[in-house]
Amino acid sequence: MADEATLAEHGAETGAGMPQLDFSTFPNQIFWLLVTLVVIYFILSRIALPRIGAVLAERAGTITNDVAAAEEMKARAVAAEAAYEKALADARAEANRIIAETKAGIQGELDIELKKADAEIAARTAESEKAIAAIRDSAVENVLSVARDTAEALVTALGANVDAAAVATAVSARMKGDA
Repeated sequence: MADEATLAEHGAETGAGMPQLDFSTFPNQIFWLLVTLVVIYFILSRIALPRIGAVLAERAGTITNDVAAAEEMKARAVAAEAAYEKALADARAEANRIIAETKAGIQGELDIELKKADAEIAARTAESEKAIAAIRDSAVENVLSVARDTAEALVTALGANVDAAAVATAVSARMKGDA
């Protein structure tokens, strides 16, 4: 209980309330506040801030390098796209050239084959015309022969004497249209 009495006396001497608001201790509090702030400043400025600055500088460098690499890759992509487009255009031009050459070759072969076919058709037509002429001549011969035989048979059937030369002349005249 002696301690309570001491506390009560001490409380009466200092007054009631919060000690940090006691004006008699302000110079001491301000001194330690300044010492603490100076120590914190030196710790931050010598240790923490250089580390933070180094990390920020490293991040900025990494970002700058990444942006530069991205720009370089973009330029490469644009160049690759241009090369691809050029190669595609060249391939199309080459394909069109090959198509044109092939068409020209096929047209030339087709023209040659058409000429051969026309010549073969003309030869066959000439042969057919010769055959038709031969058939026509033999048909006329056959008609003349049948007409003579028929005329002789009619004259004989009518009871007259048959004169072969006269029958042949009469049939030939009739065939020529001289009736």
